[in-house]
Amino acid sequence: MEEIPSKYDPKQVERKWSDFWEKHELYKADPTSSKTPFSLVMPPPNVTGILHMGHVLGGTLQDVLARYKRMQGFEVLWLPGVDHAGIATQTVVERDLIKRTGKRRKEIARVDFEKLCFSWTKEHRAGILEQIKSLGCSCDYTRTKFTLDPEINKAVLQLFKKLYDDKLIYQGYYLVHWDPVTQTALADDEVEHEEKKDFLYFIKYPIVGKSDSIIIATTRPETLLGDTAVAVNAEDPRYSALIGQEIQLPLTERKIPIICDDYVDPEFGTGAVKITPAHDFNDYEVGKRHDLPMINLMTPDGKINHNGGAFEGFSMQEAREKVIDELKQMGLLMKVEPHTHRVGTSYRSKAIIEPYLSKQWFINMTPFKVKLKEAVEKGNVKLYPESWKSTYFYWIDNLRDWCISRQLFWGHRIPIWYNKANPDRLICHIEEGLPKEVQENPDDWKRDEDVLDTWFSSALWPFSTLGWPKDTQDLKKFYPNSLLITGHDIIFFWVARMLMMGDYALDELPFNEVILTGLIYGKSYWRKGACGGAVYVSKEERSSYDLGTTPPKDVHSKWEKISKSKGNAIDPREIIDLYGTCAMRMALTSTSCQLQQIDLDRRKFEDYKNFTNKVWNGARFVLSHLQTLDQKKLQSGLDFKKLHLEDLWILRKLTEVTTEVTESIDTYQFDRAAQKAYEFFWNDFCAYYLEIVKPTLYGKFGSDEDKTQKQIVLFVVLLASIRLLHPMAPFITEELFSILKEIFPEGEAHSDIDLFTRGALSSLRAQCCMVSSFPKIINHPDLADHIEKDFDFLKQLIYAVRNIRGEMRLSPGAKTDLFLESDKKQLIEKHSHILKALVPIEMVHFDEKSTSSFASTAQLDNTSILIPLPQDLLQKEKERLEKELSKKELNLEGVSKKLSNPNFVERAPKELVEKQKVLIEQTEKEIKSIKEKLASFSEEMTS
Repeated sequence: MEEIPSKYDPKQVERKWSDFWEKHELYKADPTSSKTPFSLVMPPPNVTGILHMGHVLGGTLQDVLARYKRMQGFEVLWLPGVDHAGIATQTVVERDLIKRTGKRRKEIARVDFEKLCFSWTKEHRAGILEQIKSLGCSCDYTRTKFTLDPEINKAVLQLFKKLYDDKLIYQGYYLVHWDPVTQTALADDEVEHEEKKDFLYFIKYPIVGKSDSIIIATTRPETLLGDTAVAVNAEDPRYSALIGQEIQLPLTERKIPIICDDYVDPEFGTGAVKITPAHDFNDYEVGKRHDLPMINLMTPDGKINHNGGAFEGFSMQEAREKVIDELKQMGLLMKVEPHTHRVGTSYRSKAIIEPYLSKQWFINMTPFKVKLKEAVEKGNVKLYPESWKSTYFYWIDNLRDWCISRQLFWGHRIPIWYNKANPDRLICHIEEGLPKEVQENPDDWKRDEDVLDTWFSSALWPFSTLGWPKDTQDLKKFYPNSLLITGHDIIFFWVARMLMMGDYALDELPFNEVILTGLIYGKSYWRKGACGGAVYVSKEERSSYDLGTTPPKDVHSKWEKISKSKGNAIDPREIIDLYGTCAMRMALTSTSCQLQQIDLDRRKFEDYKNFTNKVWNGARFVLSHLQTLDQKKLQSGLDFKKLHLEDLWILRKLTEVTTEVTESIDTYQFDRAAQKAYEFFWNDFCAYYLEIVKPTLYGKFGSDEDKTQKQIVLFVVLLASIRLLHPMAPFITEELFSILKEIFPEGEAHSDIDLFTRGALSSLRAQCCMVSSFPKIINHPDLADHIEKDFDFLKQLIYAVRNIRGEMRLSPGAKTDLFLESDKKQLIEKHSHILKALVPIEMVHFDEKSTSSFASTAQLDNTSILIPLPQDLLQKEKERLEKELSKKELNLEGVSKKLSNPNFVERAPKELVEKQKVLIEQTEKEIKSIKEKLASFSEEMTS
């Protein structure tokens, strides 16, 4: 075979095995298989972007489970897909359209704009899938879905009609989050909130028939044009007498009532609140309770409409300035105060969100509340971690009807036709072609312009991807999914809605377990700018701080949610390029993924790059010594009677780590699984076992049979380690597995072979590591508790000896004698080769006294340890002491001169004089001690 490269090259290995897995379709699921199914669907990333670390974390954990279950013999389906990203895609395509033609989407035929979107997404979907593949994700790419695929669209429309026919979908006016730039309603999660410095305006509202006024405080004076009441708290004595009276609304001819409502906080502002039901969510609820008129002031593009009177046509911001000017002239603006509040902005266009009363399609959520709550309460759906149950219940308890319509061209078109003469006459049609009535009288009908919220199609993802509403083999085999892994931020927007739709459409919940990962935070660094704001450092400067350079005092830092503007986002492509995919995956798997906030330290990638190098170098050493192992001897397996303590110990540790990794993955403690596998390979296998066996492998200790047995142990442990690590680090383990297959092409074992070697040889018959078997837990009778107890004592003894050597400042290769008095003499003597392999020891002496006066000692339980200073170091120590003596004598001479000077003694502070006297006394003692040691040296060196 070719020589194994001295360094691990992630780029070459990753491309090689990614192509191999895909070429042989090793990830492809078989719905006709008799194997137990394990299925999960990938949360579909948006087609518009690149994968961020949140995607990579979720994808890595899903792949860990998919690979683990596949190796355990399950029929695994991990189904990938991409979301059409309604607003985001439309925005990007329209921007390109404007750039190329100067036209907006509404200036071309809808069908033409849709073609542009499909063309754009087709191109970018391939890029997203390539990124997913680069992570090593073992998805079934033959089943890749797009949320606007024809079969997915049919499923979406089928469910819409079912809801419509069951009278669970209705149309009505409702207050929604409105993006005036993209001109569509947004879901709650599509709105980003940020702190904004603004002003609080105090305005006088004259009371009808009186000379008095009531003062309200507002951050949005322009919306007073749509006020329909002023509300106060019934318990507020300042206003109790005014309840029921009317106010002359400034800048209008309308009169509005003063009402009482518990919503009003007497402590905020003036205790009186203007109520604008069509432009504020809280006001909307007050308006419904009091049956107030709802006056919409805004056009879809964010301007004042005809209800704004003289202010019609101005943008909301322009209207604010003009309203303030008018109020000033009328003497109704009392004062303006600085005020900081949270403002909603569109996640895509960054426009300020306006609450907007518009006609939308809704799902009546009331019938679903009980089932959604019971699903988690009764344990039919388990959330990990359980702490998210309270958040889930809060959302369900406060469930509002779901606005499912979006004013876009790009998406699943709502299958509703309106009669132009009678808009209340509707047709819901989902079959091919036009409804019969429309075909007969096309001019009498108009199709709904809106599309469905992207969360609607996503809610069907666990079963629409499997072929529903058709009764497909995939649906029968793989529904319900085994579990879901996703970020905790969409526990309601996606998780709860999938539970709702799965139960509604198939009478069965789509999954029974949900793992909610934390959100990834990065460390941002900034300096204070000239105007007091934050100026974020450059990418290069940030990288140096991330890797351990101490920032200067003028640089501030903080863990924050990842943001391009703050420069704290970590690009997965950059991490892969620098450290390799396996290092990135191991780093992410080893994080406590179920924390609410994950502070992702870049140095963790560096640590796991070192680990992958350790795996490569350790495996390379083992593989070089396995090439001389006779195939027939390997097929005969281990002879436990011929194994030494270290061999039995490493096999016992292998059983332990197999148990721990298996249990950890089974209970979704991914960080524990990664850490245990890491510790076993780095510490137990490399730091101890490989060092102990080197003398045997090089023929310096033991017999040829000992060497053969150790080679088989190395084969067993290396192959098991590779398979344990494979779900977390697939590329490097696949490469090492292939080298083992090349060394040992024949994998048949004797019938009476031990279980360790049998399992290893059996796994090696697989086509590759990805489809080999995961290590099984083997409880061999010869691996009793005393094995670990005895070896642990030797480890403690080695640790104590190493500590003594460190204190003596011995060079790593310097050999010393070791003197021991111990009640474990027999154990130490029998396994002294372990001591000598791990510590440079000339001879071990039991129950003898060292003749050297220069020695260091330690005590370990009932074992006394002594190490004499080697002869070749005595002269160096003598020279060091002579230099130290000269230095001390010079110091003594200087201090003595000071104290012999009458002027110093008389003029110096008394405390200083006393301090000098103490220093003389201390120095004299140190000089005496050094001279005694030098005298002993002379005697030792001449004896």
